[in-house]
Order: sequence, then C-alpha cells, then structure tokens
Amino acid sequence: MPEVRDFWEKLGSYVAPEEEGGHVDLFVPLGASEAGIEVLSQLSQLTGTLFTAPTGIATGSYQHVLSDWLGRQWETAPPSIYFSEPKLQTWSSFTDFLEDTLKSVRKQLSPLFKELQKNISGRMIGQFVFDTMSVANILNNQEIVQALADGLMELSKENSDNPLEFLSYFLLKKCSKKSKHFERNVILTKSDPKATHNLLTKERDVIEDNPQDTKPSLSKNDPNFELLVKLERKLQLDSAEKRTRVVRELFKSERKYVQMLEIVRDVYVRPLRAALSSNRAILSAANIQIMFSDILQILCLNRRFLGDLRDRLQEWGPAHCVGEIFIKFGSQLNMYTNFFNNYPMVLKTIEKCREMIPAFRAFLKRHDKTIVTKMLSLPELLLYPSRRFEEYLHLLYALRLHTPAEHIDRGNLTIAIDQIKNYKGYIDQMKQNINMKDHLLDIQRLIWGCPTLSEANRYLIRVQDVAQLHCCDEDISLYLRLYEHTCDLSLFLFNDALLVSSRGTSHTPFERTSKSTYQFIASVALHRLIIEDIPDSKFIKNAFILQGPKHEWICATEVEDDKFLWLSVLQNAIKSSMEK
Repeated sequence: MPEVRDFWEKLGSYVAPEEEGGHVDLFVPLGASEAGIEVLSQLSQLTGTLFTAPTGIATGSYQHVLSDWLGRQWETAPPSIYFSEPKLQTWSSFTDFLEDTLKSVRKQLSPLFKELQKNISGRMIGQFVFDTMSVANILNNQEIVQALADGLMELSKENSDNPLEFLSYFLLKKCSKKSKHFERNVILTKSDPKATHNLLTKERDVIEDNPQDTKPSLSKNDPNFELLVKLERKLQLDSAEKRTRVVRELFKSERKYVQMLEIVRDVYVRPLRAALSSNRAILSAANIQIMFSDILQILCLNRRFLGDLRDRLQEWGPAHCVGEIFIKFGSQLNMYTNFFNNYPMVLKTIEKCREMIPAFRAFLKRHDKTIVTKMLSLPELLLYPSRRFEEYLHLLYALRLHTPAEHIDRGNLTIAIDQIKNYKGYIDQMKQNINMKDHLLDIQRLIWGCPTLSEANRYLIRVQDVAQLHCCDEDISLYLRLYEHTCDLSLFLFNDALLVSSRGTSHTPFERTSKSTYQFIASVALHRLIIEDIPDSKFIKNAFILQGPKHEWICATEVEDDKFLWLSVLQNAIKSSMEK
C-alpha cells in the first residue's frame, strides 16, 4: 500500500546513516523466524536504514527483548538504550506473571462468554424475526431461527472476510449434514472459483507441456550450473550463521537460567544457613534441607552444563557439535526428577513455615520481590526448572532446523530432542495430575453435599446441563406422551462415574449477574449405568433416559448437537470403564 510505503520511507529519512550509528529497533522477535528476517531485510532495502529486532527463540512473549539482537556486535544492547535494566527486568517478570494470570482468567471466563455470546446471538435473531414475521410464521420457523443463531456463533469464531457467504454455507451444511456427498461439494465451493479455475488450467498446461515425467538435468557447462553452486554455498553459509546464532542464544539463556538458580542460593539459602550456624536460627536444618536441597543439586548440574557450552562456544566453528553435550546432560536428569517429585512438599513447607514462624515470615518479606530477586518471590523462582525444558525443546528444534542432514551433529540432536521431549512429557503429566486433583476439589466445593471426589486416576471428562423431565402418562404410545419439566440438572461425567446434581440460580440484590448453585443428588458407577434414547416427537425433543441401580432420570438438552455429543462421550466413557 502506498501510504504504508510512505510511512517507512519518511521514518528512514529521520534516522542517521548506519555508518554514524543510526538504526531502528523493533521490539518484536522478528529475528527469530525466516519471515521476520525477510521483513527486516525489505525494510532496510526500502529505507536505506538498519533495522534490528530480537532473535529470542527460547524466551516468552515479552522476555524476548532481553535476548540477542540482529545486526552488528552491540556495545550496549538496544533495550539498555531506552530503559534501565532493573526496571526492564521488573516489567518483564510482571508481564510474565500477567500472562499466567490471563491464562487462568481465560479458562474460567470462556464458558461464561460462550453463554453470553449465545444469548446475544439469540436475541439478535429473535428481534429480527419478531420485527419481520407474524406470530404464526415465527412458530413455524423455530428450527430456522435456531440454525441462524448457531450460524452467528460459528461466524464469530471464523473472522470471515465474507460473513454472508460463510453464513450461507453454514446453513446449507446444517440442512444437509446427513448427505456426505453434498457437504463435500459445499467444502469444495468454499474456495475462490477463479483461483480454482486458474489452478486447474495451470495443472492441465503442465501436463500438456510435459507428457512424460522427465526430470531436467544440468551439465557443468550450463550457465545456470555455476549460479546453482553459488546459491548452494550461500545457503550453507546462512545455515551455519543461523546455527551459530541459536547456539549463542542457548548459551546466553542457560547463563540467565543459572543466574536465577544462584539467586535462590545467594539470597535465601546462604543467609538461612548462616543464621543457623550463629545460633540465631530462622529455620531448622531439616526445613532448609526440604526446601533447598533439590534446587541446589540442579544448580550444580546446570553449572557444569553451562561450563560445557562455554568451552564449546569458545572454539566454535561450522563443524562443531552440541548434541553430545545435551545427551550427557539428559542422562543426569534424575536430579530434576527428585526436585519435581518433592516440589509439592517444598511449597507446602514454605507456606507452613511462613504461617508458623514469624522470623521466616519477616525474612521472606525482606527478600521477596526485590531488585536482587528480579522482583520475584521464592515460589516464583522455583518455577524456573519446569519452564526451562520448554525452552530447551524450542532451541533444539531450531538448532536441528539449521543443521544440514549430512552434519555429524544431526543424529545427536535428534536423540537429544527425544530425551528432552520425553522428560517434558513427564513434567506435563505431573502438572496434569496436580491440576486434575485441584479440579476435583473445586467441583467438590462447588456442589453442596458432594461426597469426596479425590480418587486415584479419576478425572473430569465433561459437564452437561440438561432439563429433568417427568412423563405424565407412561401407558400411552411413546410418540403421544407428554412430559413436564421438573428441574434443571448438571451431569458431571468422570472417567469412572456419573455425578448428578440439581442446578439452581441465585441472585444478589442490586446486582444484575446471577450465580449457579448445585445440590448433590446421586453418583452412579459407569459400568452400572444404562442409556436409553427417546425418539423426537411433537411433544419432546433431544431427550434420553439415564438408568442407574436405584434412580432413573429422563433428561433433555436444549440443542440437538449437545445430545448427540453427550451420548457419544458418555458411551465411550462407559466402554472404557468396562475394559479396565
């Protein structure tokens, strides 16, 4: 676009030449990807000005500004030109904390926003229908109205450039979802007809021009041969340069990680041990051992790993390797295993000592979240070991990407990736187990009168809100039966049981928002649960029966899709529980 081009050209005219130290610093990790580097190159060519950006591969969404930057060797890192380092570190740790908080907030608010979005879509369609149709037509077109509301919901997820076209395709699929052939045709027509015609024409021309599958070959005398050789050499040089850049970031990020572990040793462990030795103990030797023994072992391991990387980087060249250094490191991860196994106990000990020992509480107040600790508390510093493995994985993938297939390091890098990937899987499994346990406790607190839910290997699969119905007369034909809505239920499906609770709504005076309340009714083991479908009729839709040893519930979902999804998930859960 001309106005965008004008903006960058004007900006470049205000910057001093590169020979005089002029440059534009973009605080976005464009240096971490091929596409980003290409953008920087085009901007430099367009404006005649040096553009730089962080190359951070391992670091998070904001911390990349502290990584290496593209361009010449900087006497002062670009961030230090604009910001004081302590304040930048404070901002970085705060944004990191903010990201974690937002993940939790998104997880909790997502169902509420989904319900709000559903209500808004329904109101919009309802108002439109009410303004344009008679009451008789409204009653006859309820399914169409519901389909339009569902279409608006899907449209909000897609960010389509042509909303009317998307809505048309959605409604067509909704009407013909039982016809796979029709749906396949609809999907095909989603692409641009002109583009599809051009593609087919191009493929036909290629086939006509090349009736035989012959591969062209170049002789050494061909003028293009020398050009291809030069191009291959340039790609090899680029690959070696990028590989060197990744190794440097690996070393730099490892040095920063070790420094964070040293903060735990210098700020917390040494003063606590010194106080213990001088008979002015803040904590007992046993508590110091529980809190810090494993993290100090990790520090020793990673200092050796950092030393190996430093030695290798000092003599670094295109042929050198780091894969075997990672394999050696990966064979000593039992120290990390000890730390992660004891991690919950470490945190509980810190919390208990803070509550029970005033001297330790005052000690943490003096040392937590200071400039020396990078504005982090002791529990936040103990998060670094688990997060480092994700960074290792990013760096190893980047390193292998820029390592030629014939390079001696390629095989070792693949082995190292498998090692770190497997260990990260172990960490993720531990996180998942702890989260599932916490989730069960949250559900238990949420439901009034709920029995203890925490059992080994139990986890929540799905929650489904339904209406509980009562059949007015079971003696008449199935299709003529009338049902009354007696109450609202929430069905909590676990991998081994179904928990049934009633659901109510409570309102607070002077507040518009409401709160759902839950009352425990029953819990049924999945292998003792029987499902019976109720066919749709004039008087009932989306209904089914859940039959337990002592209770029976006639239920109905609001939407047809919810019924089929719920029954499918429930039947799979029952099948899995019986196979154990």
